[in-house]
Amino acid sequence: MVPSKNCLIATFLCLLTSSFLSAQSAANNQNYLTTTAQAGEDALDLLDRYALADFSCNVTQFLKINDLENNRLKAGTTYKIPVLVVVYNGKSIRTTLKIEDWKTAKRIEEYNKMAKREGLRPDYFIENKKLWVPWHELNCPEVKTSKMAAGVGLATEKVREKAQSRPSPKVVAGGEKDLNGDRIFPIFGPAYQKTPLLNRNMKGKVFYLISGHGGPDVGAQGKRAGHTLCEDEYAYDVTLRLLRLLVSHGATAYMIVRDDNDGIRDEQYLKCDKDEEVLGGLEIPYDQKERLQQRTDIINALTEKHNRAGQSDQTIIEIHVDSRSQLKKQDVFFYYRPDSEPSLALAEHIHQTFEAKYRKAQGGRGYGGTVTPRYLFTLKETYARRAVYIELANIQNDWDQQRLVLKNNRQAIANWICHGLLTH
Repeated sequence: MVPSKNCLIATFLCLLTSSFLSAQSAANNQNYLTTTAQAGEDALDLLDRYALADFSCNVTQFLKINDLENNRLKAGTTYKIPVLVVVYNGKSIRTTLKIEDWKTAKRIEEYNKMAKREGLRPDYFIENKKLWVPWHELNCPEVKTSKMAAGVGLATEKVREKAQSRPSPKVVAGGEKDLNGDRIFPIFGPAYQKTPLLNRNMKGKVFYLISGHGGPDVGAQGKRAGHTLCEDEYAYDVTLRLLRLLVSHGATAYMIVRDDNDGIRDEQYLKCDKDEEVLGGLEIPYDQKERLQQRTDIINALTEKHNRAGQSDQTIIEIHVDSRSQLKKQDVFFYYRPDSEPSLALAEHIHQTFEAKYRKAQGGRGYGGTVTPRYLFTLKETYARRAVYIELANIQNDWDQQRLVLKNNRQAIANWICHGLLTH
């Protein structure tokens, strides 16, 4: 007897539904790491705490495995995060995961080291046989391009192609300009605008300085003595102090995020505002990705301009303030453009400078800053020769806050970064 057409359709739909449910069940049954949302965190904040926010597929997977429709989270609630907990076979990461790529295995190893170092996990995978595997390492096509990112190379060419497909931003020639050749730079404010030329040790070097966040995004916030500390204000002040030092040594330097009303400020509690712009007087977009794209487009256009002029010694320095648990003390630490030897070398040199300065200034206190590769947007989407991203402190921690609120400490950080750049 031949089955009817309707019967065959019903059977097909039943099999299709069963297959879909089986696949969905398999995905949901994977052993994801879990964590608890902290007060004020949204999905991006939580993922950033675990160094996962820089890949869109991690965000998508986070929403999917937690059945969420938006980024809002409930403080105190436990969520799955896109990190698979895999039983380590005691031999190697590659044989555990059945992969061949050594660099992928190495990055996964570094991720586990970072998690231990930052207090995200109490032990190491070799000890307890629980390997953490970030979702993006094995499941995100965007990582495949990023893996090749370097000072030059295929990824750099792809970045150039993407940048050239967008309208070129208006670029400002020559870096920060003084008034009438009198070494007056209004961006530094009345008290600091007179900037002597100490020497020309940095002549021919080009720097792009980015202070984190700005405009509609004040970044992380902390509380101290009844005042709100906004990340963007303190990152801006340190970056501006660094800019002044570079200009005084003859460098060509660009301040990408700008607040012409502020200048260098010496007070402890810097007023939070949202009137920052970017170079060229452009308004900073509300959307995070648009903000980052705007900055990288400006830097890439300037990079090409200086390359054409024969100035290839170009460096990006981006400065932020971290936010961790209130009890977590955090020394200044560094991220560099992955697979870029020039970026790694510079990050390590500035790190060594800080280490030496800490030993001299604070004796036996020790220094716990780190140097780590990370696929942050402005590191992987720019192609100036070197790119280093610096986190100054934990804005939540009372001890670390002193690094921010005291003007002499802010100046010391700028001095040490400049010394690292001068001696590299």
